[in-house]
Amino acid sequence: MPKDNASSPSTFFTQEMAEAYDQRNAGLTPISDCLHFLTQLTLARLPDTARVLCVGVGTGAEMLSLAGKRPGWQFVGVDPSAEMLAVAQQRIEQAGISGRCQLVHGYVDDVTEEQFDAVLSMLVAHFIASHDRPAFYRAIHDRLRPGGTFVSAEISADLAAPEFPSMLEDWKQVQRLMGATEDSLAKLDTMLREVLSVVSPEKTTALWQDAGLSLPVPFFQAFMIRGRHAVRPAS
Repeated sequence: MPKDNASSPSTFFTQEMAEAYDQRNAGLTPISDCLHFLTQLTLARLPDTARVLCVGVGTGAEMLSLAGKRPGWQFVGVDPSAEMLAVAQQRIEQAGISGRCQLVHGYVDDVTEEQFDAVLSMLVAHFIASHDRPAFYRAIHDRLRPGGTFVSAEISADLAAPEFPSMLEDWKQVQRLMGATEDSLAKLDTMLREVLSVVSPEKTTALWQDAGLSLPVPFFQAFMIRGRHAVRPAS
């Protein structure tokens, strides 16, 4: 994806925001714990020496969760926000797993290694502009070994669906747990439509398959956060 992407996470996270990121999301711990648990299950068949790429690694939550369960796995995490990577580096050092984790400042295109056993993109895709999404998924496909697994969670909804206004009210409850003000909640619809790049599950399915991935399999949903996994076909 282009380095100047206006929807890039690098334009969202200052040093102050990066340092407060995990605390701000603490109210969503039941959701994130469930997502991490189910992600582990989707990756249960990976080899004991698997290599895993975490795209938009943020503060390292996925690496920390998986590394604790699979001591033989190696991780590469890439993120365009240097501030978020600094927090991730501190966390993996504190966890004693820095020897198994490499952090890359940039985008998925900046990861030159290919043939990962799995690629994770957790709460990242809605930051990728719609016109950049095909290249984003193709880059992920190209870094998977044949038979490798792609796991993604993103904000995804049909914004034109008749049930969307009710979904938006539910989503406001999630935002309140993260400390949203009434002013920011009033702008939430605009945020989803004009600042983030939220697409429907049907559109995501088409994008994944156009990139060469298999039919996505749903494995998680919490309001508008949807998790799915797919594989790069062996042939």
